[in-house]
Amino acid sequence: MQKPKIIFLDAVGTLFGVKGSVGQAYSEVAQKFGIYISAKTLNQAFLQSFQAAPPPVFPEMEPDEITACEFHWWKSVAQQTFQQVGVLNQFADFSAFFTELYRYFATAEPWYVYPDVAPALDRWQQMEIELGIVSNFDSRLYLVLAELDLEKFFTSITISTEAGAAKPDQEIFMTALAKHNCSPELAWHIGDSWNEDYHGATAAGIRAFIVDRNVVVPEKSRGQAVD
Repeated sequence: MQKPKIIFLDAVGTLFGVKGSVGQAYSEVAQKFGIYISAKTLNQAFLQSFQAAPPPVFPEMEPDEITACEFHWWKSVAQQTFQQVGVLNQFADFSAFFTELYRYFATAEPWYVYPDVAPALDRWQQMEIELGIVSNFDSRLYLVLAELDLEKFFTSITISTEAGAAKPDQEIFMTALAKHNCSPELAWHIGDSWNEDYHGATAAGIRAFIVDRNVVVPEKSRGQAVD
């Protein structure tokens, strides 16, 4: 198999995951504001709200306005989540709650790095393969990568809120390729979503691979995907 010039990777679900669940994080932070509801119930409502939300893209916004757009996009998802479970009106100050929740997800605390990630990234760097991220996350990703000690591996980070396009739109992949002056046939993309990662990258002419985090990878096999 020919060595690629660049390997792009998805972020959440590929490089790192949420400890427990998003619902667990929502539940724990909500308890600080006197709202008690099960993590399982909140997680189900979050997934429905997240999937129903429009893509997190803001093509008409100036760069200095994007962070505020990201904040309000996620606040809308959170409001819908708590509305679904019938407790939104129980918050004395939902804005204060959401500000703390939003900041929480910009830290390392709710995340964990999958054990095969650092060995694989290190190996690819030694092979002089460029590494980049293509993600539908927001600009908090820069902080999270630094907190998780992953920032050092990547020469480019392309996120939907800044690119004006979200996976599976091939435009976000073309934006990432341009940062490396790389043609699609010389690039790979690795992610955990068949629709967003595999089909999106393939449509852009990039060779795509799916990682299934529900499968346990033997220790001796980790980091050996490219030889």
